[in-house]
Amino acid sequence: MTTAVAAPFRFFSLQVVRTRRLGPSLVRVSFAGPDLDAFASDGRDQSLSLFLPHPGQAEPAVPFERGDGWWEGWRELPEDVRAVMRSYTLRALRRDARGRTTGIDIDFVLHGVEPGAEVPAGPASRWASRAAAGDRVVLLGPAVEDNRAIRFRPPADADLIVLWADETALPAASAILESLPAGSRVRAWLEVQHGEDVQDLSLAADAEITWLVRDSGSPMAADAVRAARMPSAERPYAWIAGESGCVKEMRRHLVRERGIDRRRVTFVGYWRRGLTEEQLREEE
Repeated sequence: MTTAVAAPFRFFSLQVVRTRRLGPSLVRVSFAGPDLDAFASDGRDQSLSLFLPHPGQAEPAVPFERGDGWWEGWRELPEDVRAVMRSYTLRALRRDARGRTTGIDIDFVLHGVEPGAEVPAGPASRWASRAAAGDRVVLLGPAVEDNRAIRFRPPADADLIVLWADETALPAASAILESLPAGSRVRAWLEVQHGEDVQDLSLAADAEITWLVRDSGSPMAADAVRAARMPSAERPYAWIAGESGCVKEMRRHLVRERGIDRRRVTFVGYWRRGLTEEQLREEE
């Protein structure tokens, strides 16, 4: 049953349909379920909250019966019982002939799962690396297409779109790039850990994309953007997302050194170096 919370978001009970390894540190998980009839999104960087079970649980423990009080109820559950909650962005959705959502894709970064990793894998990376058809999850997502969890909103007069994303923001950046129509001018930098993580994107826009591969010794993101020649534009718009420290540095560069109006820069810190998502949520 689809359970309503604070509009326009709802809980959706889903099952894994299939998984696909995209590279050493990236995996795509496809989900389906009858609840998706009510799922609606028109944004290419649509934020979602995903609830995962602990090992040994058949499904994630989320107190649906509390309605809008679910958050307090979830926090009151023992830590080893309550569902693991993580924030993700929608990579893709599929619709039937009537326009109803039938499936969605979410891309996971496998922090600490790839060979030789120095950082221990977190619960979401471990879950994604072992996900199999039939595994059950719960999603808190949108029931209306235009909602406040969509951040990419270029002004109608934008004559250049500037993008930067690390691998945590790569699904959103990729969906944004693939959604832009012919005639759009784009300069993008996409950062990944391994060369095998670089993806082929289906583009209609006039886009120049630089892949920054950390394993190959690519320059730091801010250094790469600072050294690059930016296409001329009178009304650029920028979307930058990823690790909070890098996002702040990139925003300062675009506003102070490139002269982009700060009101035309969307910046989103998806994670912060040295903090778990739980610690970041507590801090906020």
